[in-house]
Amino acid sequence: MAATLSLSGSPGLDPSSSSDQSVSSRSNNRSLRVAEKERKKNEAEDPFVLALKYFSDVEAGTPVHGNDEVEKNMVMVEKVAYMKGLSPEAISIMLEFAMSLRMGTTLCARVLKCLIPATVVPQEAVVRAVVWLGIGKIPISTRILFIKWVLTVFDMIDAKDQLRAIYGFIFSYVTEENLFPFICHLLYLLTRKESVRVFRVRKLLELQSRLGRQPFLLSLLSLYKVFCPELVTLSISSRIKSGFRNHNMPWKSALIAVQKRNGSQVATSISLASAIKTNPRKRKHCHLELPVLSSVVSKEAQTDPSSSRKVVPLVQLHSFAHILENMHRIELPAQMGSLLGSSLALQYLDCVQDESALLRLNFWLGHALHEEFLFCGDGGASQNSEEALQFLNTLLSTQHFLQEGFSCSEAFLYKFLSVWDGSLLRPQILGLLSNIPVVPSSQIRRLLFEPLMQLFFTSSLFFKCGLMECLNNMLLKWLTWHSVYALEDDLDISLNSHTSINMTLSRFKDSVMELVDFVGQLASLSLQLEGCHSLLLSFILDFYETVCDTFLKYGLPLVVMPTPGVFYPALFATDPVSVDRLAYIMYRYKVNLTSAKSQEKLTEVKAFHISRQTFREFNHYAVVMVNCLWNSNMFQPDMGVQLGEELLLKSNVPQYWTSFDLIHHPAFMSYAVDFHQRCWPERKDMDLNSIKHSKPWSWYLEYLFSQGYDGLKQFVQSNISRPLTAAGGHVDRQDDGHVDRQDNGHVDGQGDRQDNGQDDGLSTLQR
Repeated sequence: MAATLSLSGSPGLDPSSSSDQSVSSRSNNRSLRVAEKERKKNEAEDPFVLALKYFSDVEAGTPVHGNDEVEKNMVMVEKVAYMKGLSPEAISIMLEFAMSLRMGTTLCARVLKCLIPATVVPQEAVVRAVVWLGIGKIPISTRILFIKWVLTVFDMIDAKDQLRAIYGFIFSYVTEENLFPFICHLLYLLTRKESVRVFRVRKLLELQSRLGRQPFLLSLLSLYKVFCPELVTLSISSRIKSGFRNHNMPWKSALIAVQKRNGSQVATSISLASAIKTNPRKRKHCHLELPVLSSVVSKEAQTDPSSSRKVVPLVQLHSFAHILENMHRIELPAQMGSLLGSSLALQYLDCVQDESALLRLNFWLGHALHEEFLFCGDGGASQNSEEALQFLNTLLSTQHFLQEGFSCSEAFLYKFLSVWDGSLLRPQILGLLSNIPVVPSSQIRRLLFEPLMQLFFTSSLFFKCGLMECLNNMLLKWLTWHSVYALEDDLDISLNSHTSINMTLSRFKDSVMELVDFVGQLASLSLQLEGCHSLLLSFILDFYETVCDTFLKYGLPLVVMPTPGVFYPALFATDPVSVDRLAYIMYRYKVNLTSAKSQEKLTEVKAFHISRQTFREFNHYAVVMVNCLWNSNMFQPDMGVQLGEELLLKSNVPQYWTSFDLIHHPAFMSYAVDFHQRCWPERKDMDLNSIKHSKPWSWYLEYLFSQGYDGLKQFVQSNISRPLTAAGGHVDRQDDGHVDRQDNGHVDGQGDRQDNGQDDGLSTLQR
């Protein structure tokens, strides 16, 4: 009573307002009931709902021919399917109707072709349909069409656990020859490590011996070998092409149309599957769009307490610490291409030991690259260069993050080089090319050198420079892989952490030698064609700065000298930077050869053997440089560059033998003139030969070295036996610029004293 009085006595409430609220509530409930009743009435009258009810309730044995009702309902289902797509319930009803053969086999193919999902495909419906394969008398063409449909919508199936539970049942169909390629593809998608069993491996090997090395069978066996290498003893090349084709042609265009109308991203993976021939002017690069990172399992499956293993979708992890905590429970995304757009996903890919992740990503990437850049007859990527540019930049950044290339991009490049014009997306293509792993010497010329040589000599100067930089980066990666993955016995090296590529040290050296020789040929000819362009020469010297240190920096017992077509243009270059870099390269060659020779004396392993020819080439180049820059003895008979005496006299060049010393060399003459003006500012007549006297010569060298030419300084200090000081007097030199060979491969400067105060006491290496 007190409560009643209190309520009635409150100023904001009175009996009339409570009555109004109850009346309003009853009115709302009545409106909802009326709306629900109206909705059910509309659904009951909806032709599509009636059509689904017909196919759900139709009795077995109902005739098809002459049945207008079944035709009317079939047309209605097709209309909705191609316009909006089918709901999961509709797909379950129609798939059950087709596979149960309640109206025979006439409508099976027609029903399967209109199964266009609007959102997802229920796993239970697919499992029931697979079971019907072994029960009903379904024609082989319908069986193939059903498996193709499953492959097409595989990434749209809401869960995969029940499908993997009947893995053995699906595997039993490998004995049916017509279904074999498609069953192998489906098994490839469903396979986990626990799926690989000895009896299954034996069965596949038996089929392989009977049918030959079929690509689809080898692809499945390669996945088995990744999971259980001890069970698959068959040798399978790591460069095997993908053996699976895309079978989504009956559904692709309809799926894309439904996606656009619904504005949904559910079927993104379908648009990334393969391209169909369309009008070239309207071609759209749907393969180059990276899919959204999404889960492969349904939310119910993630939270189901009865599940034996709680899985954590990668999309739900937001830090590297979360990845480490859930490393063994992470579920890979529905579409592996989405990994490229997530740095966190790439970190997981770099840490994970499950090789199936990399195999799936390679499969997706290889297909996208082939479809958009090789199989498009319209020039493809050139018409949507922004999309192609973004796609390739993403691929490059992924490879740089993982510090290795993908095998699919390697296979793609081998084909693409034969049709590439050298200008389309040049930086990106050259970037991918530089990530190619070591190619066996027996194949490198056919796969790389021949197409690159054709492009090189028909392209611009800038392409030549870009290719030189690309080949230098390629060599750097090869040498780095060798130094990181070489085994202790130096006999067997693994060149890629995610593949089983093994190569003996001798074969690796052969591949490196082939690459260096190829670049030497290109460099020599291109310098002639481009008039020894300084920019091109700079990129070439970059390459030889890598080559000269292969032994000390990367532990590879190989020293390859530059070709004369590179050495002499660099020595006679008009810019001092090129001459200085050549001097530094020769200095590093000497350090590497000296170290290799001392190492060879300490060990009897043949791997440290450096050929006599290499030492002779270095000695010859070193003597030429000293005679040219230091001794003023140009155009000697034993030099690589020879001109007739009569021709030299006709040139009317006074003292032509001094034309390329450190004073008169075109690259250093401006420094000599500046030095002369600083030393003798009162002189009106300039006599550069006065610099050759003892003290001015020492001062000039210090002045030259102070300009930042450290390479020249190191070359002089390492190859001239007597130390140079500003206060020193005249030093000894030899008349002919040659040196005495001693047992230790080094010599001291010995010889007669000369008026010009120079010395050629070259510390020459000798075998």
